[in-house]
Amino acid sequence: MTDVQISSASTATARRPRKIKWRAVGDHAILIAGALFMLLPVMLTLTTSSYDNVTIHKEGIQWFFGDQLAENYNRAMFEKGGFTQTVDGFKMLMNSLILGIGFAVGKIVIAMMAAYAIVYFRFRFGTIAFWMIFTTLLLPLEVRILPSYEVVQSLGMLNTYAGLIIPLIASATGTFYFRQFFRAVPEELLEAARIDGAGPVKFFIDILVPLSRTMIAAMFIIMFVYGWNQYLWPTLMTTDESMFTLVRGIKQIMQVWIGANIPDYGVAMSLAIIAMTPPVAIVIFFQNWFVKGLTESDK
Repeated sequence: MTDVQISSASTATARRPRKIKWRAVGDHAILIAGALFMLLPVMLTLTTSSYDNVTIHKEGIQWFFGDQLAENYNRAMFEKGGFTQTVDGFKMLMNSLILGIGFAVGKIVIAMMAAYAIVYFRFRFGTIAFWMIFTTLLLPLEVRILPSYEVVQSLGMLNTYAGLIIPLIASATGTFYFRQFFRAVPEELLEAARIDGAGPVKFFIDILVPLSRTMIAAMFIIMFVYGWNQYLWPTLMTTDESMFTLVRGIKQIMQVWIGANIPDYGVAMSLAIIAMTPPVAIVIFFQNWFVKGLTESDK
């Protein structure tokens, strides 16, 4: 075959139209439709937050941006409000951050220590203890809310960060995942640590904790979002407006009907967008570690 014929054949091959993979097109269409369906309420909240309260009250949800965006977000973050006129969005944002980080760190520490004891100390009733911890998943917060409130009240921990965080830091979910991860760690590491003279505490801090970085990141995301989105527990534990979280504050704004006044819809929706930002940022930042940590726990 001559060079001309080879060139013609390659040109014809290059010009041949590619076959459309309709299954892939359908899969992508479903994913895009699902993403748009989930993002639509967020987008409508963002656009509506750029209007004044009268417009929102009369016309409802807005599909396009208005001219009050910067003003509403500035008021949401820095204007004193509430019944006492002493709390602003920035203070509530800090309370939510403290609650979310406290939940995440506390649950991770307690879960790691519990899983470490169950896996490596191997005491007689370790398996029974684990399943007793695991069965607490059947008792959500709403079931035990009254006794938990009584305990916190009797200890004088209402309207405190300790009262918000400490009663809920025990985590059966975290204990389960860390137990599965520790069981996947090779026994040779434990034997080598014993030969080198490492005790239980040194083995835990110097070996297991560094190995668990991805799992810690995955649990941090889950527990932070769980703590950040808490509404019922902070509502019961806090009566002082200076302790309100963002989620609690949004509800408080929407309940304010005084005389002929209407709720501050623009500020409430601005706070809603602000409340979504930190969890979304953390998930995006740690997404690779999140996936890796959950998949490694199954090994």
